[in-house]
Amino acid sequence: MAAPLASNPLVSDFASSVNHIPSTYVRPISDRPKLSQVETSSDTIPLIDLRDLHGPNRVEIIRQIAYACSTYGFFQIKNHGVPESTVDKMLAVAREFFHQPESERMKYYSADSTKTTRVSTSFNVSADKILNWRDYLRLHCFPVKDFIDEWPENPVSFKEITAEYATSVRALVLRLLEAISESLGLERDHISNRLGTHAQHMAFNYYPPCPEPELTYGLPGHKDPTAITVLLQDQVSGLQVFKDDKWVAVYPIPNTFTVNIGDQVQVISNEKYKSVLHRAVVNTDKERLSIPTFYFPSTDAVIGPAQELINGQASPAVYKSFPFVEYWDKFWDRSLATASCLDAFKASTT
Repeated sequence: MAAPLASNPLVSDFASSVNHIPSTYVRPISDRPKLSQVETSSDTIPLIDLRDLHGPNRVEIIRQIAYACSTYGFFQIKNHGVPESTVDKMLAVAREFFHQPESERMKYYSADSTKTTRVSTSFNVSADKILNWRDYLRLHCFPVKDFIDEWPENPVSFKEITAEYATSVRALVLRLLEAISESLGLERDHISNRLGTHAQHMAFNYYPPCPEPELTYGLPGHKDPTAITVLLQDQVSGLQVFKDDKWVAVYPIPNTFTVNIGDQVQVISNEKYKSVLHRAVVNTDKERLSIPTFYFPSTDAVIGPAQELINGQASPAVYKSFPFVEYWDKFWDRSLATASCLDAFKASTT
């Protein structure tokens, strides 16, 4: 039987007790995952070994990054420098957080997207007309000292492990931003300098088993508002990327991260690199945990195409420069949508 929505707002607190998903989660037929049509070959996006990024093979690794960013918008990385023990602890304590009693998780519940630490469900419950089969904890984590006091108190090791992980992943992000800048033919510090004083958020996404995964999404197709996103996921598949007019499954590989270009690097690169549609699907028998790190400009930054990539009629500016805060407000004013917020910031062609 289909249960009415539980009085509490988190999907994980009723998911195991229903045989059919509530109607508020059911997508129209034209907007369902069509799981049987998803491309499932095992090497769907490039896997780049970063071991020699600062060694003799740097030029070749930069070339691989340029190819991945211009062709896919997504790539996986290994030998990335984040200790395996740090990653394992992060996944374990995140799972422990979602396995706590509802009363503990709900201490942090908020539908206010401006809160810097909050638990919520779906994407933007204030705007979502159809809900998504996802609960999440979202928090700001740079500088760590500015936000750590508001992070969850339980599990007791959560703050320490999250701080260690966030700091380690930020160091990786800075190396990636240098490599991406270099791959565009820009100065190594170009993108970093465009991001103002920088901002870093993390989401801990929890996707419970779903009795009817073909009717709903964990997250529907969307593009990231970030400069780049660095995704840690457990070994349960769920991420899919839109490539060559079809959805492609991206399988987890142990000890790797999945990196994708966000809207801000699409602008800075003058569309040499594109932010790509991706989505999360759910399954009937396994919970899935994913932990994206979102790396942003600070709200006082101004984003625009790199002047070095603009060349008159041959390569005109695709976007005008804009205050990042204008983009950010537009992104959160709506439900998650396949249409990009960037359309509002296109350069005039007249």
